[in-house]
Amino acid sequence: MDLDTVRTFVAAADAGQFQEAAAELAITQQAVSKRIATLERNLGVRLFTRTARGAELTIDGQAFLPHARELLRVAERAVASVHVGRRPLRVDVIASRGAASGLMRGFHRAHPDVELDVLMLFDIEGAVAAIRSGAIDASFRAVGVPGRPLPEDIASARVLDEPLQLLTGPAHALAGARSVTVAQLVGHRIWMPGLVPGTEWTAYYDDLVAEFGLTIEATGPNFGSDVLLDTIADTPALATFMGEQTRLVWPAGHGLRRIPVTDPTPVYPHSLIWRRDNPHPALTTLRDHLGSARPDRPDSGTWKPAWTRR
Repeated sequence: MDLDTVRTFVAAADAGQFQEAAAELAITQQAVSKRIATLERNLGVRLFTRTARGAELTIDGQAFLPHARELLRVAERAVASVHVGRRPLRVDVIASRGAASGLMRGFHRAHPDVELDVLMLFDIEGAVAAIRSGAIDASFRAVGVPGRPLPEDIASARVLDEPLQLLTGPAHALAGARSVTVAQLVGHRIWMPGLVPGTEWTAYYDDLVAEFGLTIEATGPNFGSDVLLDTIADTPALATFMGEQTRLVWPAGHGLRRIPVTDPTPVYPHSLIWRRDNPHPALTTLRDHLGSARPDRPDSGTWKPAWTRR
């Protein structure tokens, strides 16, 4: 059903005259008559009876009027739901317990008036496709993966360099250390079953291994963080890497240790990516917030892959 004809019908019903409806809609009286005739033809009923005073609704017109008003209200709500600035800002944080999720919680505390939809997508290709299609507004990613540059219509900005920490059980050889150097990790087994070929985080750890001669194992199925923590707690020969801002909780009896890594400190580069022509006003607010909240961390004494963008 053509909404212009429905809108014209409601205007004519409210005005009681086709001439006044035409003036309100800024069209000719002939156009009003044609639209009403089209609507009547589509519905198979007469909606108006012409009188000396103008136009009066027939019984069918009276029955149709409340539904016509509701059709227009539904159309307005549909437009408002996708109107820039009226719909929630949709952001991919990859995982609920990671640093990106923490950054979005900080944004929400600072800007509680901004409506948010927080999603978790897996790989960077899916995130970029969702950004380009408009399914999401932004994503937190390590940019960019070697050999896979971002499309020209996608912009990025680095928002956090997150130091890695070593996580060990209480019986691990390094459990008592206040900090460990990267060189001290050579020869130790670092277990990370969440590494998936083709992802940006796997590219990061591949470069870390190549740079420092570390041993990172991705063997076995990934049953999630709880099983990873249980295994690390019970296996003296295993350790794992964890981001400084990763929020995990484990039983007190596990006795797990989070140990800073130094000389240099590997930092995981988190960037926000978005489509350059995205006009959502809350996207600018988010970018400004992340830029002002970014820690002033010097590059000296840290390591990140050469492909990391500024």
